[in-house]
Amino acid sequence: MTDTTTTAQTTTAKTGRTVLVTGGNRGIGYAIAEQFVAQGHRVAVTSRSGEGPSGTLTVRAEMTDAASIDAAFTEVEAALGPVEVVVANAGITRDTLLMRMSDDDFTSVIDTNLTGAFRVVKRASKGMLKARFGRIVLVSSVVGLLGSAGQVNYAASKSGLIGLARSVTRELGARGITANVVAPGFIETDMTAELPEAQQAAYKASIPAARFASATEVAKVITWISGDDAGYISGAVIPVDGGLGMGH
Repeated sequence: MTDTTTTAQTTTAKTGRTVLVTGGNRGIGYAIAEQFVAQGHRVAVTSRSGEGPSGTLTVRAEMTDAASIDAAFTEVEAALGPVEVVVANAGITRDTLLMRMSDDDFTSVIDTNLTGAFRVVKRASKGMLKARFGRIVLVSSVVGLLGSAGQVNYAASKSGLIGLARSVTRELGARGITANVVAPGFIETDMTAELPEAQQAAYKASIPAARFASATEVAKVITWISGDDAGYISGAVIPVDGGLGMGH
């Protein structure tokens, strides 16, 4: 007798899922999109400028504009089918010390990083509820757990993603939808490569793993938490930080 569950899982693995990665035109988002493509999924990325990696559909979207996000989803759905996996990765920084931080410095970061993720998740949930399946991944930061001088706005936005994911889990968990947070630490990027060697060494000295992560290492955690094998994990915060944020 054929195991229908195994057959269904095999079919899913062959056909892949429709994935949307926000901010997928560079950095971690680009690596995430690449990893999903490599695993055989249908992948779209949002971008304000630039393009996603080869094999992806790039759509324009502004995280501060719900209508723009809705239009992006509509475009992806028409081309690739209903979004089954969404990775809310798009974000901005406006770093400065508290006493110098303007209201706009604070609210613009919150509106893009936190409220933007809310807009994306809300729009994605419509199709997920119909399908009774969904994977929501919110890309936070070790800073959201540890805090960081000069990043009151950014840390607050990244911390807020945890409450968002856990509340979504309680609301939608019975519908086959999971919502998790991945919190990267220091990542090898063009920005970190430009830091003076002494500063890089100082940062690495604070990390038990004594090195920065590659963007691919973060991406592989995200593709795993988005897969069928992680269907009973929801509301979790998964650090990818070399041990930097232990205990937080």
